[in-house]
Amino acid sequence: MNNWKQNILTMKNDLESLSVRDCNMKEVHNDKAFEIWVDYTCTIKDNRKSVYLVGNGASASMASHMAADLGKNGGVSTEVFTDMSLITAIANDISYDEVFAEPLKRKMVEGDMLVAISSSGNSPNVVKACSAAKALKGIVITISALRNDNKIRQMGDLNFYVPCTTYGMAESCHAAILHFWIDKMLDRIKT
Repeated sequence: MNNWKQNILTMKNDLESLSVRDCNMKEVHNDKAFEIWVDYTCTIKDNRKSVYLVGNGASASMASHMAADLGKNGGVSTEVFTDMSLITAIANDISYDEVFAEPLKRKMVEGDMLVAISSSGNSPNVVKACSAAKALKGIVITISALRNDNKIRQMGDLNFYVPCTTYGMAESCHAAILHFWIDKMLDRIKT
């Protein structure tokens, strides 16, 4: 990446290359995928269900940011598992790989949604969260990048993937995807 304009073009190309697959790994048109995701979210809001968001590092920050936006602006019940006491207790007493799956097993009910954000798509704790959510009959949305054969890309009801080659670009694209989802949901509830 030599300059700002090339950076912008790389991001534009990565976002234009967004691929969304369903649970059968069948490609879904991007606009249709966002409509389905918004439908799920509005149903969750109407039925007083919850949206759980998980990720590590910058993805954890995005999960927290999006949970705040969904709750404050959309009136959706959300939760992220960022309490340091909970994380360290589970990591110490069970395993770090279970820091998201264990709370989900205690809280998630059928019809809730998990939004799993992972640049690599291979973080063991995010993979286990997806497995737990599926077992609990939750809706699973995955957002990943880097390798197109990553684990979570095959685990969701909808799997959003951008072919980014760096973590910074993946995180920037993921933020754009998440904001677009929430903006579309907010537009829907205003009408």
